[in-house]
Amino acid sequence: MHTKKIPVTVVTGFLGSGKTTLIHHLAKQANGKRLAFIINEFGEFGLDGDLLRSGGCGCEDEDILELSNGCLCCTVQEEFLPTMIKLMERKEDIDHIIIETSGLALPQPLVRAVNWPELKPHITIDAVVTVVDAVGQATGEICDRARVQAQRAADDTIDHETSIEELFEDQLNCADLVIMTKRDLVDESRFTEVKEIIRGRLPKHVKMVDADKGHVSIEVMLGVQAASELDIENRKSHHEAHHHHDHDHPHDHEHDDALNSVLLRQENTPDPKVFIEEIKDLMEEHNIFRVKGVLNIPGKPMRMVLQGVGKRFEHYFDRKWKESETRQSQIVFIGEELDEKMLDKWGADATV
Repeated sequence: MHTKKIPVTVVTGFLGSGKTTLIHHLAKQANGKRLAFIINEFGEFGLDGDLLRSGGCGCEDEDILELSNGCLCCTVQEEFLPTMIKLMERKEDIDHIIIETSGLALPQPLVRAVNWPELKPHITIDAVVTVVDAVGQATGEICDRARVQAQRAADDTIDHETSIEELFEDQLNCADLVIMTKRDLVDESRFTEVKEIIRGRLPKHVKMVDADKGHVSIEVMLGVQAASELDIENRKSHHEAHHHHDHDHPHDHEHDDALNSVLLRQENTPDPKVFIEEIKDLMEEHNIFRVKGVLNIPGKPMRMVLQGVGKRFEHYFDRKWKESETRQSQIVFIGEELDEKMLDKWGADATV
């Protein structure tokens, strides 16, 4: 009989910070440890869970649960609680639970929920791991601090802090461990500068680790034993400061009205390089934070994965198309106030 609490690691971080890469590497290092995953995505087309299954981690389908509501922290009672209760029915077969939040989620509501009577006897938060993209911080792709500071200097009576900046601060405020990614994409002095900025925004007890090409060892990621739920009152969020709430009331974000996703479907994508350049042009015209999906390349038996944040894109073939799935390109755009008209350049083949 399983009498110990199952440790839970919450992996949070802004869109495109490298959460999924870390989790893939973690799954491959399991070495017999029985891991279960909850993958939360923003947008109706789920990619991360499928990539985890096809990435050679050896996970069973029942070990990977996907939630595509966009922001798990907004539906703690409606989706997180039933999902955890479902996992508890299999607690004898689980050593550790990994929750990957969407890049738009606050970790605080998930940590607070662990103290609910339905969950408290069964689970504990081993750590909240916040992933920070060094390039996004260095270039201002996530939040342009220089611009914000200039605006404040010009008019200190106006709060120019954006909801995205507040979201990022809340993810840092809840961290037990911060992992810096993409260090190989910035020079050493710039990386040191960014790291010092992040260090200055963290409590002294929070550790920082540099990822090696997106990877961190399982010994660093798991077994922190922070019991974060016992310290939740010291992990305040901007949202809690503005709106008092508990789990009996709906959760809301100030950025929810503006942030949304649009799904592009095409029968195929003949030239991925040209397509990526077109997407980059689109990102110049619209406030798009993240692009991800799969491409159907004519004449190729394998699907191509496409992911992009800011000006950085990667694309690679990951597996053969399955007989049971429809071969088509599906790309999710995540950003502010996006609509169908932004896809007009792709003509009748583009649907949402």
